[in-house]
Amino acid sequence: MVILIVFGFGIFSGLFLLNSLLYTPNVFIKDKPVYILLDKRMPVDSLLQKLSPYLKNKNTFLLAAKIKRFSGAKPGKYELKDRMNNNNLINMLRIGKQVEVDVTFNNRNTIEDLAGAISHYLAPDSIAFLKIMKDPDFYKKKGFTQETALLMYLPNTYRFYYHTSPEKFREKMWKEYQNFWNEERRDKAKKLGLSPIEVGILASIVQQESTKKEEWPKIAGVYINRLKKNWLLQADPTVKYAYQQKYGKDLVIKRVLNKHKEVDSPYNTYMYKGLPPGPICMPDISTIEAVLHPDKHNYFYFVADMKRPGYHLFSTNLRDHINKANSYHTSLNKMGIYK
Repeated sequence: MVILIVFGFGIFSGLFLLNSLLYTPNVFIKDKPVYILLDKRMPVDSLLQKLSPYLKNKNTFLLAAKIKRFSGAKPGKYELKDRMNNNNLINMLRIGKQVEVDVTFNNRNTIEDLAGAISHYLAPDSIAFLKIMKDPDFYKKKGFTQETALLMYLPNTYRFYYHTSPEKFREKMWKEYQNFWNEERRDKAKKLGLSPIEVGILASIVQQESTKKEEWPKIAGVYINRLKKNWLLQADPTVKYAYQQKYGKDLVIKRVLNKHKEVDSPYNTYMYKGLPPGPICMPDISTIEAVLHPDKHNYFYFVADMKRPGYHLFSTNLRDHINKANSYHTSLNKMGIYK
């Protein structure tokens, strides 16, 4: 009887210790949630180095890992919660129960810049993203060219798992593009005589013309009017872009001169009719919407309003525009802005 009592007590003690080992809170976090990033599969000893600042008892974690035959964690982003026990912690890492990463991008005016930005959020490096994001065969199948490929990546905030591959990233971006360009938006573009890609190109010009969002529909209306008349767009931002592409992207052009307008480039809309072959920047979704909903008016010209920085003065005829443009150039001369 005594032996049975001792044996039973031993089993009870063992179960108590095991229960304590697995289910006693061992993760303690003082303030905001803590996330750990694992770029690759990580063995327990390396994992312990990342977890140790938040573990009350490292030894119980190691012992629990041994009992549960846990050899390492899957790559990803994991959230550590206050008072998490060893059992929940190990189960989370074993099955790869991750949290998603918010990936935000805008103002990335080349595929190279975009690849670099994405690599700051997700595990693959920029070279891996760039290889996939510059694949000409993929874009050809989707109706893009190397010049227009940037338009497939609509600036916004998206959710991914940390270890998402470049291929999966590109796949989701294509789906997001298709979702955005639904039947309603495609119909609106068609009524303007534009394709979705052409809307994106025009939006990039409109966005570079003004920092005032409330002016975008009005400026878009001017360019739509010019396109319908088969005029040269004569958009200063395209001239700046063409000149910088040829002579250096870091060149600062505060004033468009004749020498800038003479650069021979398909992006120079003073020289070539129609839209340029690709966007001159990554247009915001709000700029695309402004092009899809342009103001209906009879303006064909506009020039910067020196009395209201950031805004423009619009004209319906060339004579009025020349008068306003002369005043603008006079103001620039007085300010000492000659290039």
